[in-house]
Amino acid sequence: MSNRRELYQSPSGDCWYLGREPGNGRAFIIHQPNSPSGGRLRHIELAAFLSDGSGKPEQQALLRLIATLVDVPPYSDRP
Repeated sequence: MSNRRELYQSPSGDCWYLGREPGNGRAFIIHQPNSPSGGRLRHIELAAFLSDGSGKPEQQALLRLIATLVDVPPYSDRP
């Protein structure tokens, strides 16, 4: 069983989560399609999720979350 944090929910109801496997700490994306689509839950490697560089809202959400891990003042505030 993985731990997960919601990244983004689309207007159509698809959800993307950042997941982490508790046993080994491996991170990945979980995509849960909306119920009417009948899609199945899917795990996606982080590199594959970001590799197309399309800047989809779910990709932007992951990048914003990653950016919160860096404690650096904005460029204009640097000496």
